[in-house]
Amino acid sequence: GMVLQEPAGAPSLSTAAGGVADATAEVQLSRLRWAVLLLFSSYSLCNAFQWIQYGSINNVFVRFYDVSAFAIDWLSMSYMLIYIPLLFPVAWLLDKRGLRLIALAGSALNAMGAWVKLGSLKPHLFPVTVLGQVICALAQVFILGMPSRIASVWFGSHEVSTACSIAVFGNQLGIAAGFLIPPVLIPNVEDVEKLAYHISIMFFMTAGVASVLFILVIIVFKEKPPNPPSRAQASIQSRPTAEYSYMQSILRLLRNANFLLLMVTYGLNVGCFYALSTLLSRMVIHHYPGEEVNAGRIGLTIVLSGMVGALISGIWLDKTKTYKQTTLVVYIMSLVGMIVYTFTLSLGHLWVVFVTAGSLGFFMTGYLPLGFEFAAELTYPESEGTSSGLLNVSAQIFGIAFTIGQGQIMDRFGTKAGNLLLCSFLFLGTVMTVFIKADLRRQQANLDEQ
Repeated sequence: GMVLQEPAGAPSLSTAAGGVADATAEVQLSRLRWAVLLLFSSYSLCNAFQWIQYGSINNVFVRFYDVSAFAIDWLSMSYMLIYIPLLFPVAWLLDKRGLRLIALAGSALNAMGAWVKLGSLKPHLFPVTVLGQVICALAQVFILGMPSRIASVWFGSHEVSTACSIAVFGNQLGIAAGFLIPPVLIPNVEDVEKLAYHISIMFFMTAGVASVLFILVIIVFKEKPPNPPSRAQASIQSRPTAEYSYMQSILRLLRNANFLLLMVTYGLNVGCFYALSTLLSRMVIHHYPGEEVNAGRIGLTIVLSGMVGALISGIWLDKTKTYKQTTLVVYIMSLVGMIVYTFTLSLGHLWVVFVTAGSLGFFMTGYLPLGFEFAAELTYPESEGTSSGLLNVSAQIFGIAFTIGQGQIMDRFGTKAGNLLLCSFLFLGTVMTVFIKADLRRQQANLDEQ
């Protein structure tokens, strides 16, 4: 099952650490890599759908459970909150026990959370839906840090950024489905019994899909390919295990000035995206009453255009390796898109909102794989799971702060003031990105080993 051998410069490899790599560790690509990537993207999709399925029809769930809009917002924010304390234990597990265990845990928790939600189909059972969402939020901790690790462990140096983009792509497709499907499946009707019936259809479908994906992970998902896919990966695999200390790795990352700058700028950009996604339905319905379905479609437009942006970013990086320049351009365009969206939302033309939201999503979501891959370059040979995990923690902290802050400002001063808050932080992130030096260590390792 091995194909596509990478061009070898020398019959044996020597590691950056000074030891001699296993000469039998021939660099080859496995056919199974695409199946592993597709399966990961699929259960990541299902988990992301469950993140936004309440927020995209916020007003319907507010009435069904008879709780505040803020309580429904917390169903989305629980994903961000739970990630922060659990990142380090899960990243440690990823390093000690590998990809397969993390994949099994993530897909199992995702299915379990979906089944728990089926027990919350009466208005007084809001705490049960909170429990189901918390279990899904736990699953997300086992999912978010995986894209760059799967890309590095399974894919060659010429396709690693594209693979990372496709892995992120699944998560974004889930958010897109979360915007599109709930408004279609659950009409805004007065009858509570009818509402419960429509909600049950969505919950049953989600639980069924999540369960099938868990079974497929058990059957298909492997720890790593028989042979390393790149020189850089061969060098890492040849290192003695005793050499590696998880705490030392984190400390080295936190002393890496370029990575710290990237961590803050990534958090600012993705935190803005989280806040925008969580509050989008409220913003659109405020200006366009009764347009729940179109609010979902606008969310879908943001994510679909973003998925195109993410894929183009990954392919562009594999071709050019211009990490710093690409990241800066995409950041500037995210800021421009946010400013245009802010000042056109209240014009009264829904088609304008579709266009501006789509262009904003193209750059804001296109930034996600860029951040992961730039971090992997800046921090090689540290674990990609740890570096991308720290990026995600930054995003979750800013996401919670921005969602609460923007929500409060919107309630008191209107949607424009709330969106201007996000614009100001995107401007700060753009300025900080200028100061990140392009210290491309992984690329250098691949060149050195040829």
